[in-house]
Amino acid sequence: MSVYIKEKTEFLERALESIYNQTLKPKEVILVKDGLLTEELETIISKEIRKFNESNIDFTCIQLEKNMGLGTALQTGLEKCYCDYIARMDSDDIAVSDRFEKQVNYIKKNPQISVVGGYINEFIEEGKIIRTKTMPLKYKELYKYGKYRNPLNHMTVLFRKKDVIDSGGYQPMKGLEDYYLWSRMLAKGYKISNIDKVLVNARLGDFSNRRGGIGYFLTYVKLRKTQNKLHYTNILEFIIGVMFTAVITLAPNSIRGGLYKVLRKSG
Repeated sequence: MSVYIKEKTEFLERALESIYNQTLKPKEVILVKDGLLTEELETIISKEIRKFNESNIDFTCIQLEKNMGLGTALQTGLEKCYCDYIARMDSDDIAVSDRFEKQVNYIKKNPQISVVGGYINEFIEEGKIIRTKTMPLKYKELYKYGKYRNPLNHMTVLFRKKDVIDSGGYQPMKGLEDYYLWSRMLAKGYKISNIDKVLVNARLGDFSNRRGGIGYFLTYVKLRKTQNKLHYTNILEFIIGVMFTAVITLAPNSIRGGLYKVLRKSG
């Protein structure tokens, strides 16, 4: 998990509580402080460290001197993990109580799978679900899906550390760090899948503002070029991918918000 100064204390506390209350407890929790945090956030973290340690769960904090962005923060945390299976969690979301149990059971039964994700329930006000974001389930579907859209809900994934490391791990690509990683893994021959269960209740941000504009479009074009260079996509798929991205990212905010709602419903 990565946290930065603008995170709300109550959101971080709920996220950590949902990890602590798992039916299958983690052996370790790695929290990367992406730059300096507020005193309130530090107080919550100190309290949670004591609670986890009292339950014999290693809780390690890594302090970055300044805000480096999600890709760098997650790679730093990844390198410190000692477990073979690693779960990702956002600092403002809430994991369902048996998330880890479901995913560990699945990945142990499916040794060919390197990454497993699942569905999310999206909400703004806790307890009031706006919609469920489903995803394709099987590797063959996801391989095709990933050529145009992110094939995994990032905050739900559990993966084999060695396979992610072998694919280059997390690398900076603002807003697309996870999609960049999955594209490299799929191009390299690693398999991914999703479970047809809600694994995380995800706090919904403003996608219409956050995921649009010329800067975001150009970052996406960089990703599309990488997909093509790795031979994950052919030239026609590259062109279609760029056109699809342009429609979404360069549309006016009001239209983009509606497009995202449709796309997130369709999985």
